[in-house]
Amino acid sequence: MSKSLKRVRAALEAAGLSADIRELGQTRTAQEAADAVGCALDQIAKSIIFRGENSGEAILFLTAGGNRVCDAKASALAGEPLGKADAELIRAQTGFAIGGVAPVGHLTPIRAFLDPRLLEFDTVWAAAGTPRHVFALDPHVLPALTGAGLADFTL
Repeated sequence: MSKSLKRVRAALEAAGLSADIRELGQTRTAQEAADAVGCALDQIAKSIIFRGENSGEAILFLTAGGNRVCDAKASALAGEPLGKADAELIRAQTGFAIGGVAPVGHLTPIRAFLDPRLLEFDTVWAAAGTPRHVFALDPHVLPALTGAGLADFTL
C-alpha cells in the first residue's frame, strides 16, 4: 500500500470514519470513475487545485464530478487571483500526485472550498491518495473533515 493511500486511510480512521477504499485501476475522468464505482457523475468529488498568485499556496476546490470551477468565482472566494497549480506544488503541499488528490490526509493544511451540489447525495466518492483508488463517504462530513467552506464557485 502506498504512503499516500495509508495517509488517507489514517486520516479517515482518525476522524472515526470507515475507510471503504476501492481500487479502480486508472481512471482519467470523473465519468470514468463514476462508471467504475457505479454512481452518478456528480457523486464523484473532484479535487481541483489552483495556485494562489499572491500567496503561492495551493487552494483546494472540492466539486461535483459534472461541475466546472469558475475562475472568477474561485478567485473572489480565495481573495486573490488564481493560476494553474503545477505537479510540484500539488505534491509539496498535499503529498499527492495529480489525479489522486484526496480531500483529507494532506501533508500541510490547505484552504478548501466545497461545492454544495455534493451535499445533495447520501454518498460521494473521492480520490484516496492515488489515481487508482477512491473512497466513499457521506458528503455532509466533508466541511468538518476538510475545513472546507461551502461556496458557489462553479459555472
